[in-house]
Amino acid sequence: MPQGKPAGVPCVQLDASLRCRIFGRPERPAVCTSLRPTPSMCLTGRHEALAALQALEAATAP
Repeated sequence: MPQGKPAGVPCVQLDASLRCRIFGRPERPAVCTSLRPTPSMCLTGRHEALAALQALEAATAP
């Protein structure tokens, strides 16, 4: 997404299983390549991780 990805919008590179279509490929954005998820980001699973991301996005919104 050349202009960035709005909060709450899935990446256009995710497939129906929410897996990255360009994982390991050179065109994968540097921000994705450098991200190293931690237990505090993932919590106990997808539902909690998404809730934490939503809270972070809300707290840092302009």
